[in-house]
Amino acid sequence: MSKRETIGGTIGLWTGALEAQAPTRLGEIATEVQELGYASLWFGEAWGREALTQASLLLAGSSDLTIGTGIANIYARDAAASANGGRLLAGAFDDRFVLGLGVSHKPLVERLRGHEYASPIETMKAYLEAMDAVPYLSAGPPEQAPRVLAALGPKMLSLAATAADGAHPYLVTPEHTAFARETMGPDSLLIVEQAVALVDDEDEYVRRAHEHLNIYTGLPNYRNSWKRQGFTEDDFGRGGSRRLKDAMVVWGDETKVKARVQAHLDAGADQVLLQVLGADLNDLPSGDWARLAAALVSR
Repeated sequence: MSKRETIGGTIGLWTGALEAQAPTRLGEIATEVQELGYASLWFGEAWGREALTQASLLLAGSSDLTIGTGIANIYARDAAASANGGRLLAGAFDDRFVLGLGVSHKPLVERLRGHEYASPIETMKAYLEAMDAVPYLSAGPPEQAPRVLAALGPKMLSLAATAADGAHPYLVTPEHTAFARETMGPDSLLIVEQAVALVDDEDEYVRRAHEHLNIYTGLPNYRNSWKRQGFTEDDFGRGGSRRLKDAMVVWGDETKVKARVQAHLDAGADQVLLQVLGADLNDLPSGDWARLAAALVSR
């Protein structure tokens, strides 16, 4: 199976709301997403659950849904654990697992995990080389699971093209997607995240976008990425300026969401992951998932 066949169709979901759901519900949620027709379901790893364990529960609850980590923090497990854990999930679940890897952020690495946050490029490069050198003596697939990097800048995007299977950019515009595709070339996977507020009330959109961006505006990695995308320090107050909100979160009806998705696809994305913002970040937006699936997903 090719890497592009692994990820399925062009539209998946990204959600941080799984953390607020009981572990016993994860299989049910994966089934729901699969039945709606989405190609994949992705989630992050920060202060909560261990990513590969959560992926296994989602994979077990589905039969043809791709599950991706967006991202698994490389400081959370050594290279052997990532390589062989990914192999196990891919082998057990019909190659439906994509291992998204990233260097995360200094507070999550140093305060939570007690590691020293080192040079992102050199650390990731060494980690991938160590993964490639790991022996695998168990029954199962000899190849590792497809791996994509949380890549935003040109150096990490280039590394994603040469040492991984592609990139998973987060909080980016379609213009960044075009830049990423040009940087990586035609053969690498490009799986981008796009936040969505499916609301007609402008004040409610602003509130949801502010809540969504509140943490990210305090993280240097994203601030540096946004500067490369044309934003300035004036846009980085907690929750972001209106200009940043409009660029990062598409709001309104299904037509507007479809247009933004198509802009990413036209710019070179292989798959767009919709992060639907509910009334609360912990809300599982099942109703909005269904609305968008009816309008955007081909079954």
